[in-house]
Amino acid sequence: MTGRPSPTTDTAAGGRGTRRALPYAVHTRGLTKTYPGGQDAVRGVDLTVATGEMFAFLGPNGAGKSTTVSMLCALKRPSAGDAWVAGANVLTESHLVRRRVGVLFQHSALEPDLTCAQSLQLHARLHGLSRSDARSRTGQVLSAARLAEHRHARVRTLSGGMRRRLDIARALLHEPRVLFLDEPTAGLDPPARARLWQHLRRLREDERITVFVTTHYLEEAEYCDRLAIIDHGRIVAHGTPAGLKSALGQETVRLRTSDNRRAAALLRTDHGRTAFDGGEEVTVPVTDSAEWLPRLCATLGAHGIHIHRATATVPTLDDVFFHHTGRPFDPESGTP
Repeated sequence: MTGRPSPTTDTAAGGRGTRRALPYAVHTRGLTKTYPGGQDAVRGVDLTVATGEMFAFLGPNGAGKSTTVSMLCALKRPSAGDAWVAGANVLTESHLVRRRVGVLFQHSALEPDLTCAQSLQLHARLHGLSRSDARSRTGQVLSAARLAEHRHARVRTLSGGMRRRLDIARALLHEPRVLFLDEPTAGLDPPARARLWQHLRRLREDERITVFVTTHYLEEAEYCDRLAIIDHGRIVAHGTPAGLKSALGQETVRLRTSDNRRAAALLRTDHGRTAFDGGEEVTVPVTDSAEWLPRLCATLGAHGIHIHRATATVPTLDDVFFHHTGRPFDPESGTP
């Protein structure tokens, strides 16, 4: 890596004072991490995240998401490539990177027997805030997290969703420019996950920061302005959720039949379609479902196959992942 200027170069010394607006909050070129023994966890990642974006880094477990975030936060040293975060080079200006980012990893670092206010004030002091500033900032982030009425509650008494909001509040104490959240909804039930995403969108506006979220939940990427999909250490797709789906130019017909295996084979033979037997249903990518659905059903009916259910869907991020990797998205299918 080098320390030469990048599109994110900034002359500010850190914090949230006066500074020149940056086009990119994150900018990488060929970012690579190779572990002893030759295992490549991250393989030449090129990535840009605009200032103020809500950005999703999407991929299966073990695909390289956490390793990439650790390098971007200057917590792990890249093996090769260049990276700048909030205007600072992750290798030559690591102290500035750490000052300008907030980080939340999967496992909470909160002390369960402290109160919410005590936990935040302690962390603020570790960041170098004075006692008065630590108290003031603690009150601000508790209010932003909608936990002000719980300031005297012990951390262990909070629900899972409330604890994650407190974790995020802790990461915001020093007013970072970029907030990195590694699997922030892991372990939460669907309603709590939805509420946390509402909280993140509100924080992005209120705190005027860039939010960089890693996740293996495909549906969560829909909440973001843009996303990148990483698989086996490489970026396989990037863009807006709508743009990536529309680029496929196809819809999907889903059929539940009396004989899915035979149905898939017939559709491949008679219509030359790429039909997949997924066990419970047959999926067929098409360009126009309104045209193809009656034709496919007629073919199966002519061969004595009963159709119990037929639906058509627009492309999903599952389809995007399959298109770029040749396999369905499986959160557990990443590299070790």
